[in-house]
Amino acid sequence: MQQSGFAIGRTTPRAKVILDGQTVTRASDDGFFYLGFDRDAGPSAQVRVDARGADLVRTLQIDRAEYDIQRIKGLRRVYQGQASPELEARIAEETKRKAAAFASVTDRDDFKGGFSAPLRDFRVTARFGGQRIVDGRPRPPHYGIDLAAPTGTPVSTPAGGLVVLADPGMLFEGGLVMVDHGQGLVSAYLHLSSVDVSSGQSLARGQRIGAVGSTGRATGPHLCWRLKWRGRHMNPMLMVGVPGPAAA
Repeated sequence: MQQSGFAIGRTTPRAKVILDGQTVTRASDDGFFYLGFDRDAGPSAQVRVDARGADLVRTLQIDRAEYDIQRIKGLRRVYQGQASPELEARIAEETKRKAAAFASVTDRDDFKGGFSAPLRDFRVTARFGGQRIVDGRPRPPHYGIDLAAPTGTPVSTPAGGLVVLADPGMLFEGGLVMVDHGQGLVSAYLHLSSVDVSSGQSLARGQRIGAVGSTGRATGPHLCWRLKWRGRHMNPMLMVGVPGPAAA
């Protein structure tokens, strides 16, 4: 287990799961539960599972992750100088919508079998978590992984889930799709040239959700893939190819 990583567990169905003293989820009807560790998580985490009054407590060791420093020049600006009141209002409204989507918590366990990659062929142009320096100015870490591919390349959902946001014209993200895979695990797909799903739609693993593009604030065609769990920023690529826990 490592910073920006995760744990998938299996226990008694509907058992309560407590992480570092905070109740974070309940196991699904099949007993699966998910835990995510932030980009800057500490060296350990305590997990307590309350299964019908019988507690199981484990201390998890969280390894440190190394992050890149990425220098970017010529990133397209969405506005110059001071933003107009209309633009400020749009930014605030879109920020609220994205926050609501990332706060989604559905009673699903589509995460239990890990992820498939959302693109068949791609080149990683920016790894998760890197410190970005844009035109010489330090910026917040990059909370996604950038997968370069030609415009129009199909993008598919890496696991089943519920579409909680689908918009082809976000200011910064351009075409944006966000999918809740269960228990608060939400993935996001940015800069899409087309959005082929709608909010409220239930998806199966591998279903097309859109196509690669360079919409919004981007320097070229690529998919920025992001993952959050209950406010924690995570590396979605760590989920790819992971098998689910065996039956108890």
